[in-house]
Amino acid sequence: MSVFDAVLLFLAGFTSGAANAVAGGGTFITFGAMTLVGLPPIVANATSSVTQFPGYITSTLAYSDDIKTFWRGALLLCVISAFGALAGALILLALDNPSFRVLVPWLLLSATALFAAGPWLKPAPKPGHEAAVGSLVGSLAQFATAVYGGFFGAGMGVMMLATLGLTQSGDYHRLNALKNMLAMVIAAVAILVFVSGGVVAWPQAIVMIPGGALGGYAGVWIAKRVPQNVVRGFVVAVGLFLAFYYFTKG
Repeated sequence: MSVFDAVLLFLAGFTSGAANAVAGGGTFITFGAMTLVGLPPIVANATSSVTQFPGYITSTLAYSDDIKTFWRGALLLCVISAFGALAGALILLALDNPSFRVLVPWLLLSATALFAAGPWLKPAPKPGHEAAVGSLVGSLAQFATAVYGGFFGAGMGVMMLATLGLTQSGDYHRLNALKNMLAMVIAAVAILVFVSGGVVAWPQAIVMIPGGALGGYAGVWIAKRVPQNVVRGFVVAVGLFLAFYYFTKG
């Protein structure tokens, strides 16, 4: 890894952390940066999961007061998420890089479209209701989302928030807390599979993680000064650029 690559990855981690703090979509940036420095797509995808994981932990802790009110009921969805993530991660490892490369531009286009539609997919507030969990439809939807998250995490948060809004009760903050909790479980299981499969590029991950931590902190400052739509537009542009890059690279 050259000095230039290290600086690029650190800056990508910083930008990813800031984007996640303001509007989400940081996975597009970390995945793209690792692709540009020459990592194979499966390794880039797996390593991106590692770099995003600290953010899932801190965002879950930030909602600890909300999670205390429903964590027992959410255990079923946590178990479902773990099995879904396990299935998705194992499917990824069963592919070779050329096969996964064919899927990447389509996955990026789908995730970018989902991310762009995020503001319209947010659940309507339902004040005064507890965050009910465990319905059959909700469980099936969460399993499908977890499979996707274990396989390719970009856009997972928006997808999960949308499905939880349709299948669970509770106001937006409760649903967002549940989403963060489940995302942490999905990422943890996927990372265990990726590490055991030897597809994580640790030097690149170690460079990006501090950048992501600093970016997440700076994101609070950015959020107060840069409109969320501007950050969202930037992330969508990155997603479209990466999709175009993979389509043309063939």
